Amino acid sequence: MINFSFTLSYFEIYIIVISCFSFVYYSYDKLQSFKKGKYINRVSEINLLFSSFIGGSIGSIFAMIIFRHKIKKYSFVLKFVLILCMQFILYNIVRNM
Repeated sequence: MINFSFTLSYFEIYIIVISCFSFVYYSYDKLQSFKKGKYINRVSEINLLFSSFIGGSIGSIFAMIIFRHKIKKYSFVLKFVLILCMQFILYNIVRNM
């Protein structure tokens, strides 16, 4: 029998929870984009990017790929890539301290 035993840090739990939230947020916006009507509540791009910025980049990437959401908007993708680069640099700075 294989016994797996591992623990997650608070940071890892935070990243998992925020990524799941971000995935659901992007999914909700994609579903709203299919609805026709005058009073459709869409999620603003700034809110989508903010959910990625605070740690939900992994969930955002999965949602963007699975639902093909916001991948044709060059300005959005550019901002998203800048957020990813910033997070990568920040992660490496913190890891090397």
